[in-house]
Amino acid sequence: MDNTLLIVLTVFVFVAMVALLLQLGTLLAMFLAIKKLQTQILHVWPQIEAIIGVTRRTTENVEKHVAKIGESSSAILEVTRQQVTKIDEFLSDATTRAKVQIERAEMVLDDTMGRTQETVSIVQRTVLRPIREINGLLSGLRTTIAHLGRGSRPTVDHATADEEMFI
Repeated sequence: MDNTLLIVLTVFVFVAMVALLLQLGTLLAMFLAIKKLQTQILHVWPQIEAIIGVTRRTTENVEKHVAKIGESSSAILEVTRQQVTKIDEFLSDATTRAKVQIERAEMVLDDTMGRTQETVSIVQRTVLRPIREINGLLSGLRTTIAHLGRGSRPTVDHATADEEMFI
């Protein structure tokens, strides 16, 4: 058993050695790749730093401008809010005044119509009624004069002609 245990241990040590050698190879390959990448990055690093600097300055400028724009927008919104309030008050006042003027115009129109009706009624009572009465009197007077102007009684022929006209 001693011998088998020794063989198993030897195989185990050999396998561990192979694993360690593979790990060493992998780490060495990674080291070489990182070194190569480091040399490439070192060549590009000044450009990256310049880009970072420009980006930082641009960001600072943008932040300043955004702050100014925010302040300006707030001021504009406040002025706009005040103007809209004034316009609303003006429109409310104008609407109220227009309603009052319309009511006054309606009252004046109603008053004028009432007075016109009264005037027409008065004209009919004071002018037209006496004219009708005078016209009636004149008509009666004409009839009286016509009747008296005829003189004598109508003849039989004339009376017969009058009756025939009615038939």
